[in-house]
Order: sequence, then structure tokens, then C-alpha cells
Amino acid sequence: MLQVLTDGLVIGSVVSLGAIGLSLCFSILRFANFAHGELLAWGAYVALSALAVFAALAGGAQPIAPFSFGWPLMAALAVAALAVSLLVLALDGALFRRLRKQGAITLVIASFGAALALRNLLLFLYGGVPQYYSQELQIAVALVPRSTWGGMRITPDQMFVLGLAAVTVVGVHLFLSRSTLGRAMRATSMNPQLARVTGIDPERVLRATWVIGAVLATIAGVFAGLTVQLRPTLGLDLLLPLFAAVILGGIGSVWGAVLGGLIVGVAESMAVQVVGAEYRAAAALAVLIAILLVRPTGLFAEKT
Repeated sequence: MLQVLTDGLVIGSVVSLGAIGLSLCFSILRFANFAHGELLAWGAYVALSALAVFAALAGGAQPIAPFSFGWPLMAALAVAALAVSLLVLALDGALFRRLRKQGAITLVIASFGAALALRNLLLFLYGGVPQYYSQELQIAVALVPRSTWGGMRITPDQMFVLGLAAVTVVGVHLFLSRSTLGRAMRATSMNPQLARVTGIDPERVLRATWVIGAVLATIAGVFAGLTVQLRPTLGLDLLLPLFAAVILGGIGSVWGAVLGGLIVGVAESMAVQVVGAEYRAAAALAVLIAILLVRPTGLFAEKT
């Protein structure tokens, strides 16, 4: 059970980061963005391309190492976050902004189309063969994970993902609760009309929401590729857990999205051990339904 819990926390930390951006989109942009999962995939693959450039500039292979990351991957993560932010702002300007007055249903359908386009463009550019960050870094990653108490095994990569995910979540919370822009985003989420009357620029808030969601999606995508592998369907595979985490935690709540993601991750990890990996998504949905029957608004729904 300790190993199952550890694996679930690693999965849940990735889902949590992606779910925060999706929750902000729900509460501020007022529609369910089904293209959000593709932002994770694009962030992961742009980081892979940046990593290939850095590896080519550095040259030479490196010996066997316990980590498949380092400063090159952190630099690639920053490049990918900037690229995905520009991508989502361009997508908003070309598509969503033009349809905003048509209502939430129109935006949801448009996000379906955007997701299909982004996924197939990614498949066209990179192909369908799974890839790994360690290939571009030319590092032979040590296959034997570190042993800790109770016979639990966890790799250094996974420990890094857990630690940086925790730091990122705390940073987002402090930004939303302490900064002027963060408070403006919370006010717009609660009452857009009143926020506009008080002098808050709605377009600035919308742009900030897109950028924050894109940055968190990029981090989640890179973490997913770091702990598993890169594939063009990465965003589609994570989309259902992302929505489950957002609804489970309560729309608009950062900590709710985090807790929802962790619950979904642990449920999927337990499903792999009990009924098989093919039922991971079903386990996440079963947990979602069970909790919503008791608390229909989610665990930490924002009060207005």
C-alpha cells in the first residue's frame, strides 16, 4: 500500500498542476476548455525540441546518472512555457475571443476543434513513436530506483517531480492571494460585472489566466514525460483525469484542484494493482461519482 500511495502521489502531482489551470479557465473564462490537455502535450514536446538544441550545443555523451534532468531540462522547461503561452494567446486571439459573445456551448465546441487540430499537428511534426528526455540528454539513466523505508521504491526523478510540484502549487496560491493581479483574477471569478465596475481590466485578467494555465500545463506535461514517456496522445490521455480532479475538488479552488488531482492519482494507482492498467480511467470516474453523490459541489467549491 505504501508503494501504491507513492505512485499515486506522483501521478496526482502531475494531474494537480494541469487541473489548476483548467480550474482557472472554468471559473474565469467561463467554459470547459477541452484543448487544455493538448497544452500539456505541446509543452512536453517543445521542451524536448529545446533540449535537443541544448544537447547539440553541448555535444558529447554523459555517463550513467540517477537523474534524467538537470539545468538543460530546466532551461528547456522555461523555453517551452514561453512558447506555449504565446501559442495559447494566439489561439485565444484567433478563435476564442471571436466566439466569446456566442456563449459557453460555442466555446466548448470550438475547444474540441482546437484540440483535434493541435493534436494532429503535434503528430505530424513529431510522429507517433514514444520519445524520452534522456535520449536528447544522451544520459543512460540508472534503472535501479532508490530504496527507502518499508521496501518502498521511488526514483530521484519522481522525488524531484513531487518537490517541484509542491513548490509550484504554493507559489500559485501566494500569487492568487497576495498579488494585485491575483486578487483581480479572484474578483473576476466571483463577479465579472462588479469587478469591471471597480476598474479591473477584464482583458488583462483573461490574458493572465491563459498564461498561468499554459505555464502550469507545460510543467505538468514535462513532468509527465519525465516520469513516463512522451507521446502525441499525452494530452488526450490526461484530459479525463484533469476534469475529474477539477470537478472533484470544486471549480475555482486551487487547493481543491490539488486535492482532487491527488485523489485521482491514488485511485488510478490502486486500480492498476487491483484490476489492471486498462481500468485506470474507470477508477478515477468511480471515485468522482462517489464523492459527488455526497458533495455535489465538490470538496472545496468557492463561495460567492
